[in-house]
Amino acid sequence: MTRSSTNARRTSRFPYLLVLPAVLLFAAFVAAPGVYAGVLSLQRRKVNGGLLGGGTHTVWAGLANYRDVLGDSELWSGVLRMLALGAITVPATVLLALLFAVLLDLERTRLKRVTRLTIFLPYAVPGVIASLMWGFLYLPATSPIGGDRVDFFGQAAVFFSVANVAVWGAVGFNMIVIYTALRALPAELQESARLDGASEWQIVLRIKVPLVLPAVVMCALFTVLAALQVFNEPNTLKPLSNAVSSTWVPLMKIYDDAFGNSDIYSAAATSVVLAVAALTVSFLTARLIQSRVKQEAK
Repeated sequence: MTRSSTNARRTSRFPYLLVLPAVLLFAAFVAAPGVYAGVLSLQRRKVNGGLLGGGTHTVWAGLANYRDVLGDSELWSGVLRMLALGAITVPATVLLALLFAVLLDLERTRLKRVTRLTIFLPYAVPGVIASLMWGFLYLPATSPIGGDRVDFFGQAAVFFSVANVAVWGAVGFNMIVIYTALRALPAELQESARLDGASEWQIVLRIKVPLVLPAVVMCALFTVLAALQVFNEPNTLKPLSNAVSSTWVPLMKIYDDAFGNSDIYSAAATSVVLAVAALTVSFLTARLIQSRVKQEAK
């Protein structure tokens, strides 16, 4: 075997070595727990014996847990609340990120680095800490933003209060993604448009936004996935508001079933159902957005 062929083989294997750590981490922390949850979801705890000498043991339940989960009205109420939150957070996050990225990309914008860091900073704050900070801003006794006059934790207002925390925690990351895509656009396109008499906002709407649609699509998909996994914000605000119950969204119900009611089998079944639903929704959302982008490109 020649030295060139040996080097070619090493070169062909190098990409696999680069992705190997990610594959191992995915297998250890995503795939393996997912398989274990699937096994638990097919089991159930059974009580046997009397009150004095009885005990519990695990039995095979088949699809019984899934039937109970799909017939649980409390879970479906949590799903509706999650969808209501998503209807607020997804468009607000994507549109604000696009707006901030476009404004930062304008030639006349000053203090770009400071502004970019300021918008990105909330993303660097852990969700629990951000939720606590916003919770104190909402509480009437400590609120500097009118919490003594506005009930931020009302039955309807709590959706916007929770969504506000989620939006500002995600806008910075999405803004950086879209802003990077804008900075990568060829300068010749904008210069040609200016020579033809186009204004800055005409350039934005007719050149910049259509060209960065793939980045916007990716941000929208990430935001949809985050909306399906909402947990930190309502769970942290729950002690501050009677409007947020322990089963307010599906992930909170899973947590309550597993650690509050010690029913890990029902929690596992709910987790599997939610994971399948999230994968399906994300796949359909990606296909829908991509098809619209292709139609606009034509």
